[in-house]
Amino acid sequence: MSSDIEIAQQAKMKRITEVAQTLGIADEHLEPYGHFKAKVSLDYVDSLRGKPDGKLILVTAISPTPAGEGKTTTTVGLGDALNRIGKKTVICLREPSLGPVFGVKGGAAGGGYAQIVPMEDINLHFTGDFSAIALANNLLAAMIDNHINHGNALDIDPRRITWKRVVDMNDRALRSIVVGLGGTPNGYVREDGFDIVVASEVMAIFCLATSVKDLKKRLGDIVIGYTRDQKPVHARDLNAHGAMTVLLKEALKPNLVQTLENNPAFVHGGPFANIAHGCNSVIATQSALKLGDYVVTEAGFGADLGAEKFIDIKCRKTGLKPSACVLVATIRALKYHGGKDVKELNGEDLSALEKGLVNLERHVENVTKNYGLPCVVSINRFNADTDAEIALVTDRMKSLGVNVVLAEHWAKGGAGAEALAREVVRLAEGGGQLNFVYQDGDSLLDKMKAVATKIYGAADISAPSKVRQQLKVWEEAGYGHYPICVAKTQSSFSADATLRGAPRGHVVNVREVRLAAGAQFIVMICGDIMTMPGLPKVPSAEKIDIDEEGRIVGLF
Repeated sequence: MSSDIEIAQQAKMKRITEVAQTLGIADEHLEPYGHFKAKVSLDYVDSLRGKPDGKLILVTAISPTPAGEGKTTTTVGLGDALNRIGKKTVICLREPSLGPVFGVKGGAAGGGYAQIVPMEDINLHFTGDFSAIALANNLLAAMIDNHINHGNALDIDPRRITWKRVVDMNDRALRSIVVGLGGTPNGYVREDGFDIVVASEVMAIFCLATSVKDLKKRLGDIVIGYTRDQKPVHARDLNAHGAMTVLLKEALKPNLVQTLENNPAFVHGGPFANIAHGCNSVIATQSALKLGDYVVTEAGFGADLGAEKFIDIKCRKTGLKPSACVLVATIRALKYHGGKDVKELNGEDLSALEKGLVNLERHVENVTKNYGLPCVVSINRFNADTDAEIALVTDRMKSLGVNVVLAEHWAKGGAGAEALAREVVRLAEGGGQLNFVYQDGDSLLDKMKAVATKIYGAADISAPSKVRQQLKVWEEAGYGHYPICVAKTQSSFSADATLRGAPRGHVVNVREVRLAAGAQFIVMICGDIMTMPGLPKVPSAEKIDIDEEGRIVGLF
């Protein structure tokens, strides 16, 4: 079979104006970037307010494995399938980061015959949103150092600056650096560091803002550090938030593209779920709900990370409520969670599958009991999957009151996910009761403990005294009602990436906390997770090239 990029390059795309017309968006509301992608004007987005919402479908997954699960592929395939059965459906996805594109994970445009296109553009720069976010972030960083250099009227303590610079690339050498070297012309020497763009608070603000006005206020609320007498310094104190908003004004307009089957898809914003909140922009999701009968969106990584943050941060702040949830898994990945080596997953192994099913069961119980959402398990089928293995998964899920649907959208496009689409419609029409994992009034540590014990299966949490003291200071400053955003490995329910399956009784250590006052949440950094990833020994970048005809090769 052809590779993902070969399939994408053979796509018969429609002009984006035609795709927009299927949603009732007239040409004058589009700002095309070439023939096949466009931004939708914010004036048009504002005009949609007050219209009734369609039904929101959340796609999530089991804990990720090297065997792959196919969450984005399922999101696209399900959207195409819903359109095939007569439901006017819009897809909402996150934008890919160049870090994993050139690293190891790959892009975020789906796969096989369930992709969004133009795939190369989406995975490489797209409409420049990430560049705008990086520039806004780094403008604030430059203005901090400039303020100190020119007299430091705000009395910022260089030792207590918390704002980092960012770049959209995996580059471990930039995690901890020193700036200002070279003598007095270059400013004051101080320690600094870089995060990847998707971990920037500006990215979170961008994805949670509901308007340019809201965006500017949130940017002004950013706490960049503290004075020598430990008072917070905000971006607005530096008069930086206006210029930052200017840099982001065009980027805030949602991006419209299409699937291989020419169905509409909004691709906008892209925080990772292991180090950030893992959801596409509120503006894109809310706009899609006004334009379609159904909206299919995804949350990053497993249901313990992306889905929890989708509910406890995005839904809490916006009033969004999913009507149903799709939990994606593969037989191969479940056998990996059961202890099988990634090279030995093709043969039938009911014992390993039995052991690995605990991971799927934990995620299903979280979705149905802790989040209160009706759920279907979508199995991305591989040729090596046996009838006995499929029966085992089906029977185990039936005992939890959840149906299993075999999906073949990777090979067949929307036609391969029609059964999944019909089950989603059935569940969505019944509705669900959305539950939050914790309440606004809980202490910050109690919120962390609730997520760890209820969602991760932990016995308790731990935190050094400096973390506990910092959280107490923030609570006294009025930030205690904020939700939390847990940064931890995506590979396990614990903070240890090597613990597969569904470990219980572990202790989750919160080693660092960060205040995101503009995004309005508290980041809890657990275990060894890094907000600036590194490249693997053999990065994907080594395989990506361009041929003599100008065609990109090696991009998945």
